[in-house]
Amino acid sequence: MRYLTAILFVLLGIIPAAAQTNDSGWPVFQGSPDLSGRTDYELPPSPSLLWSVSTGVRSKSSPVLSNGLIFFGNDKGTLTAVTTGGRIKWRYDTESTIEAPPLFHNGKVIFGAHDGILRAVDASTGKLVWQYAAGNQITGSANVWTSGKMSGIVVGSYDYYLHCVEPETGKLIWKAESDNYINGTPSFYGNKVVFGGCDGIIRVIDPPTGKQRDTVDIGVYMAASPSLASDAAFFGDYDGTLYSVNLTTKRINWKAKGEQTGSIMSVPAVRGSMVVTGSENRHIYCHSSGDGKIVWQYRTNGKITGSAVITPSRVLFGSTDGHIYVLRLSNGNKEWSFNTGAPVSSSPVVARDRFYILSEDGRLMAFGTKK
Repeated sequence: MRYLTAILFVLLGIIPAAAQTNDSGWPVFQGSPDLSGRTDYELPPSPSLLWSVSTGVRSKSSPVLSNGLIFFGNDKGTLTAVTTGGRIKWRYDTESTIEAPPLFHNGKVIFGAHDGILRAVDASTGKLVWQYAAGNQITGSANVWTSGKMSGIVVGSYDYYLHCVEPETGKLIWKAESDNYINGTPSFYGNKVVFGGCDGIIRVIDPPTGKQRDTVDIGVYMAASPSLASDAAFFGDYDGTLYSVNLTTKRINWKAKGEQTGSIMSVPAVRGSMVVTGSENRHIYCHSSGDGKIVWQYRTNGKITGSAVITPSRVLFGSTDGHIYVLRLSNGNKEWSFNTGAPVSSSPVVARDRFYILSEDGRLMAFGTKK
């Protein structure tokens, strides 16, 4: 039956997204093209700081990981590659702020910057391979879609367009227009590219052609990206409302809001019946994916603008109060925390036996079990 299912996916041209489960790393923001932020790896019960590397420059980027290298940008415009042992391997300078998390794809690190240029550099050497100019700044991560033998790199821009380029050359394949800035990351699942933006509209795009399939008008500015699970898209808005939208019926399944108001700048992490998202009101919430009811909530002393990661039993995230937290997924009880001494707006990377996260003062930290 497993093989029949795989054949069916191939015939339909659909590559199902899955939780990160192997040693290939964490090549895309939130771990997989659906931006679900879930992993089948478990966190160590009492993580220790293994090492930290400082760039000395403020960073709001989130790291990605592949083939033993961790990649991230900073406000000075430098993309840095660090080994999993904590050694800087190379740097690539753009002189323009790199706020968006990079993307690793097919031996290249692909990233956008505030100068509106999407660049691809060789992951081993840091040498420029190609670049593509959008019409305005890029603040969200690039993502990759795959449909049959075709694939494309998609990225949003403040020029109101979602751009799709050829992965090997950076040449334009298509552009899809919106009505305002696109500042988040497009997500991909089930042969759909889904994105929102400042026009308050969720758009569903056909990956090979760039044609708009469907829209769902939310009517409120969306600062973050949608995460996808089957036919449902989960995302928050600037007013602090979390949504579940059915992409087939184009109807809102539910809307939920915490007691305290605060914008949702993070991408919801989804695992089974749990949807976890942070808020600028200093709380992180766990909602039921079925009806949106709050299962638990946990308050920190700072805004939560980075996205959480869900393991089989825990939730990992950072707060601008300078702490990294691990909560029990079932009830939200705190199991562990660490004071970094600087705000944390980065989203973590989880690998086997360890995790990596950035603080805003430009320090990349590795946590795990000391041998």
